[in-house]
Amino acid sequence: MYLVYADEKGNVYDHPGLLSVARNGDILTEILEEELIPLPEGATLVSLPDTVPIGMDPDTGEMVKLDGCTAVGALVPQGITRLLLPGYVKTNKESKLPLFGYSAVVWKDGAFWVAGRASDDIYKWDPLNFPMDELRQRVEKTLEQFPQNRILNHLSHCALEYECLTASNNFFHRWEGSLPVSYTCNAGCYGCISEQPEDSGFPSPQTRMNFKPTEDELVEVMLHHLQTPESIISFGQGCEGEPSTMASIIIPAMRRVREQTDMGFININTNAGLTDHIKGIVDAGLDLMRVSIISAIDEHYNAYYRPRHYTLENVARSAEYAASKGVYTSINYLCFPGVFDREEEMEAMINFIRRTGIKLIQLRNLNIDPESYLSMIPPAKGEVFGMKQAIEIYQEELPDVVIGSFTHIPPEQLRRRKNMA
Repeated sequence: MYLVYADEKGNVYDHPGLLSVARNGDILTEILEEELIPLPEGATLVSLPDTVPIGMDPDTGEMVKLDGCTAVGALVPQGITRLLLPGYVKTNKESKLPLFGYSAVVWKDGAFWVAGRASDDIYKWDPLNFPMDELRQRVEKTLEQFPQNRILNHLSHCALEYECLTASNNFFHRWEGSLPVSYTCNAGCYGCISEQPEDSGFPSPQTRMNFKPTEDELVEVMLHHLQTPESIISFGQGCEGEPSTMASIIIPAMRRVREQTDMGFININTNAGLTDHIKGIVDAGLDLMRVSIISAIDEHYNAYYRPRHYTLENVARSAEYAASKGVYTSINYLCFPGVFDREEEMEAMINFIRRTGIKLIQLRNLNIDPESYLSMIPPAKGEVFGMKQAIEIYQEELPDVVIGSFTHIPPEQLRRRKNMA
């Protein structure tokens, strides 16, 4: 397993003599064969600016910096959980890597491999199922049909410019489609991908929506998409703030839609901090709820989310209420090697899941500059197991909880929808 590095022009090479090493948090570690999968289709190799790659001398076991080069990481597709970070040191301590999830990559048996795990079936999220030529035609046709709908116009930009697959589904008329609704948020997430302070050092990879949609616009998008048993319409996208801040228009829009159709599923991706708002949305007919979370430890949670006028306890109460009303609840668990797999983090999260009745863990790679993230959260207090073993412990401790990466529809509810169709 040989070191992969890039030259100053971004050309990627494998080193003929140095073995690859990776990082688990801030700890350099060897990469095990069982932690590697072939570079997935749709993955991208990127050079990490202002870094120097680190390899290992196979004869001495010594860690060696490869000066004059830059480290290389892999950006893996959705559904692949990274297990290790690339092995590198920064040449400029003030430099911050762009907001992506970097996975360790090696050269082995004449091919690239990454430290990763396939956590879900990626068929519905395979970019090959979203041909751009057809998407452009479908966007044009949909906007002609709904020329005044600002949400669909906004989603056309997300689909065509950012190649957002959830936004694209609105135009392909299938699977999980986006319904952004909020330009405000009750959290100031350190790694927010749609809004960053000017002095943060992180360029936002997406542009947040800048208007408040009307109730009629919401209803129009929902009815347009909810026409098959497997269709899902989702509040809470990367291009918006916290959707439950707009409960005043979400709730009546949902009720109007459910007066006209029982087809498909209504989902919300939320931080769940506004418990009273979440209760109202649940009572209006919510089917699925995914709670974004990074830790079940207050100090760590607060450091990343920087919540405004809510606490982790509010999040737990929201999840408990939704589960008690029959909503299929999941967590959008932002994972970072060397933190996700800490003993105290796992113990707290397992207790949170048991308390709240969560049915699904959606593992999502945290897009962040590693040094910035590690500097702001509490240090490890117990054993650090490694990502692969940590996931296996979750499977053992929570045998009735599904571990995946995407929104799942409960099989029994899907059967009922199909019978009604």
